[in-house]
Amino acid sequence: MKESQVPDALYDDYLSNLTAGQSRQCGELVQRLLSQGIEVEDLYTHLFQRSLYRVGELWERGQISVSTEHLATSITERLMALAYPLVFNREHTNHSAVVSCTTNEYHQIGGRMVADMLEMRGWHGYFLGANTPVADLTRMLHEKEPEVVALSVSIYFNMPALENAIESIRAVHKTLPILVGGQAFRWGDGGVTERHPGITVLRSLGELEEVLEKPWKPR
Repeated sequence: MKESQVPDALYDDYLSNLTAGQSRQCGELVQRLLSQGIEVEDLYTHLFQRSLYRVGELWERGQISVSTEHLATSITERLMALAYPLVFNREHTNHSAVVSCTTNEYHQIGGRMVADMLEMRGWHGYFLGANTPVADLTRMLHEKEPEVVALSVSIYFNMPALENAIESIRAVHKTLPILVGGQAFRWGDGGVTERHPGITVLRSLGELEEVLEKPWKPR
């Protein structure tokens, strides 16, 4: 992984403001990093993702309320828009991907980050958002005919929903590459990758970069 451009002191300041619900102060810190030329992937990984993982840990330990966790997530989604002039300024190719959260998965920031990274590299990143029913996902795959589908799951207990989505996709699109990722994989995959050896697990946005370097051919 590339060395972070986010200073520890700035991260600590940002995290403190994030858990306090201070969106303006958080926005000022993000604007400072953008004005200094931080890469979007670095911003997403070393500020947004890192801080939200920490917020999740604090919630699991009972040190913050669920409302505080939800507020931190909401602030982060709003701040991601500050980077959108950099995300959507690339000329598009014919490459495309469908990105979706699994059924019952309401944490959508990870999936949105993947879709944004695709857009930055000229791909069409069709992001379906949180809690997408499998039937609607497979219908979108039929309509868009993407080269790859990426599935996001943040809660470990949603692994069965992920596996159901994989099986439904494979029943119709037998050779379509499937990428999976999300915070849930920090605790393992429940045997999903063993039962479905053709899928690729993304542990970071940096690994997505490696995948996209393959010689993809539009369908």
